[in-house]
Amino acid sequence: MNAQAKALAVHFLTATGAVFAMLAMLQAIQKDWAMMFVWLIVAFSVDGIDGPLARHFNVKKYAPQFDGVLLDLIIDYLTYVFIPAYALYASGLMDGWSGWVAIIVITFGSALYFCDTRMKTKDNSFSGFPGCWNMLILVLFALSPPWWACLVLVTVLAVAMFLPIKFIHPVRTDRWRAISLPMALAWTVFAGFAAWENFEPATSVFWGLMITSAYLLAAGAVQQVLHGPDG
Repeated sequence: MNAQAKALAVHFLTATGAVFAMLAMLQAIQKDWAMMFVWLIVAFSVDGIDGPLARHFNVKKYAPQFDGVLLDLIIDYLTYVFIPAYALYASGLMDGWSGWVAIIVITFGSALYFCDTRMKTKDNSFSGFPGCWNMLILVLFALSPPWWACLVLVTVLAVAMFLPIKFIHPVRTDRWRAISLPMALAWTVFAGFAAWENFEPATSVFWGLMITSAYLLAAGAVQQVLHGPDG
């Protein structure tokens, strides 16, 4: 396989995320939330590996006819934002007026964030909460908190998208990557088990999900406090 074929294969891998998004949406329409999140986690896994592969096979040079960044953002909006927001409302975790507020805030704010040219920092972290609503809403399914707690979390993180607070990219942020990457992989495993167990996870899975989620949420801000905004 030549360099062009390898680069195109990476684009094709990225594009499978759109298929997984459709499969997740079909499960969401059926209110099979467990299988919806299983497909979203599959899409999340593809999103975690296609970037390193794209850089390794130099897709910008060998397959420049496709914009991998744009393709990735389109799929991320579906799998990170649109489908999870629908699930938050349709599941009843947040319905009525609070659900309407949540889906409007999540979809509108994330659309602006995803096209913000300032979303990446010098160390390849994110500036502001990177719209990973799929991760938050999966945790909410596992916790089943009251609607007002969901509303508080959604509001705080929606505002945080536009604040100069760092959030790590587990693959691309060099600092603490030896910890961050295993944490992200562990989160994927725990999340998969939680969804597979219909959001009634074993205690070890529950606490694994909580600990890894807390790390991924807070690590960038801690780095910022310890090393400054450019550290």
